[in-house]
Amino acid sequence: MRSIQRTLLWWLAAGLVAGIAVATALIYGQARQEANALFDYQMKQVAAALPSQFSVPVMPPFGASDGASADLLHADEDVVIHIWDGSGRSLYLSHAQPVLPARAELGFSDARTESGEWRIYSVQLGPAVVQIAQPQSARRTLAAHMALRTVAPLLLLLPLLAWLIWLAVGRGLRPLREIATEVRARDANTLAPLAVRDMPDEIAPLSAALNQLLARLAHAIDTQRAFVADAAHALRTPLTALQLQAQLVERADSAEARQAAVGHLKQGLERLTHLVAQLLTLARQEPGAAPPPHEPVNLRTLAGEVVAHMSQAAIDRDIDLGLEESGAQGPVTIRGDADALRILLTNLVDNALHYIPRGGRVDVQVAHTAEGIELTVTDNGPGIPAAERARVFDRFYRVPDAPTGGSGLGLAIVAEVAQSHGARVALEDAAPGLRVRVVFPVVG
Repeated sequence: MRSIQRTLLWWLAAGLVAGIAVATALIYGQARQEANALFDYQMKQVAAALPSQFSVPVMPPFGASDGASADLLHADEDVVIHIWDGSGRSLYLSHAQPVLPARAELGFSDARTESGEWRIYSVQLGPAVVQIAQPQSARRTLAAHMALRTVAPLLLLLPLLAWLIWLAVGRGLRPLREIATEVRARDANTLAPLAVRDMPDEIAPLSAALNQLLARLAHAIDTQRAFVADAAHALRTPLTALQLQAQLVERADSAEARQAAVGHLKQGLERLTHLVAQLLTLARQEPGAAPPPHEPVNLRTLAGEVVAHMSQAAIDRDIDLGLEESGAQGPVTIRGDADALRILLTNLVDNALHYIPRGGRVDVQVAHTAEGIELTVTDNGPGIPAAERARVFDRFYRVPDAPTGGSGLGLAIVAEVAQSHGARVALEDAAPGLRVRVVFPVVG
């Protein structure tokens, strides 16, 4: 597992070492320039001191100079002094080993010889020519010593800097360890937000995101618990009724009574099966459930399939069920889950078939409107009072005087499916009856 602290320490250490290396190179370059300027100045000073010794018409013989001249000429073992007269005859050579160019170029110049690179200063003093040379290695050595003396304190402070960096990184990452410790200490039932305290700007978004996740988890668990409680409450009554009906079948003392009891038992099983199916459908449409991928769906074709599927139930109840044609024909496409949309429309049509009396009418229409793509289910039944329309979307709620056999989940499922598709559901008067409008956003 990769450690943030170790990664930061490695990168900071590498950056620190690289910075010291770059600083050393820059200091060495600057020291080299200063050493060159200093040595060039010294070479000029040495040349300026020579005329008093060699400007006389008759030059002393080689090696016959007095003690002061010898001290001056041999003051620096790295400096080579070579003097010629006007005819090119060598008058003086301080060192026998170096081989310098035979021709002197007045001023400063650089030369490469068998003994290495040299810095040469030549000047004409009367009839004589003086050539002063110094090896470049001496200058580089001096520059390196100067750079090392400058960088040495940084190298000595390197352990202290490393300790300070380690301390700063550890202190900066302490809030992460505190959050990890707090989360690790919790059990699965503790979903309260993390303690709010002053956090660094880099850690605050993580703390806020964790609190948002905990809030969503708490909401999902509360929703699940409420759903389980509602489902248990809804299943308790039909299960008790089935148990009583089964007992009536056992106690029937005649074939007619037994047949009637079996008929009631079958009806109870059908209602229980319908309720369980509704509960499973509602569980799949929960906000916390994994949504299926949304794909293009032709809503007009889907409405035609649902109307055809529900037509037999409408015929059995003597209800006119049909799909109205809108002004513009052709496909009406939205993005969504075809199975969930089929459940939505089936519940709307099934509610209408159960709530309107025999001989009624149910119309389904799909059309483009200014608000979007509109799915409408209209019936001429008793409708829903305006005061009850907000509550009919609650789970297991049924309006007073509702026919038996319902579960109170139909419109709740419609609301969940519509919400997952970004649609809006509205209940309106159809004068007489009820009109349910589901408006979907237009596909971009």
